[in-house]
Amino acid sequence: MTDTAKPVRLLGLSGSIRRHSHCTAVLNTLAGSLDGKAEMTLFPLNDIPPYDPDLDAENTPAPATALRDSIATADGLVVISPEYNYGMSGVLKNALDWASRPAMKSPVRGKPILIMTASPAFTGGVRAQHEMRETLSGMMGRVIARPQVVIGMVHEKIKDGRLTDQAALDFALAAIDDLLSEIALLRGATGA
Repeated sequence: MTDTAKPVRLLGLSGSIRRHSHCTAVLNTLAGSLDGKAEMTLFPLNDIPPYDPDLDAENTPAPATALRDSIATADGLVVISPEYNYGMSGVLKNALDWASRPAMKSPVRGKPILIMTASPAFTGGVRAQHEMRETLSGMMGRVIARPQVVIGMVHEKIKDGRLTDQAALDFALAAIDDLLSEIALLRGATGA
């Protein structure tokens, strides 16, 4: 499916910075369940400062530069958020604002992206998906088209920091497979 000479590097971004974040637990579980198909690292958003255009030039804060560099070196992104007031978390939106620069040349441009939401509500954060898709598409990211990964009642599906609900895990891993297929298509088209 993908070029075995060059491992696929995925970057996970969790829109929750809580110590026992359900979203981060989902990403950690996925990272440990890839069975050699890809490598996924997580970039914590805890140290990303509020976006300030005055600092976005030669004085770009180191955490924002590190985020951009991590996105640039990844083959694809896995972005998950809780739902706050029908939208993505402010932490994630802020990080995406930093990642969106420089305009039209951001590291997100053309990057295959899988979006997910997780929430204790039975709706699983589905309303945040639209906002995430709009923001990432506005950044010229390649949000993959597939059935939405929405993990409702997530607090009942996480045990000891791992996603233990097999149906939710299987569906999320199938979404990762779709992301890897998109990356493979992109690599084939560019000869990467």
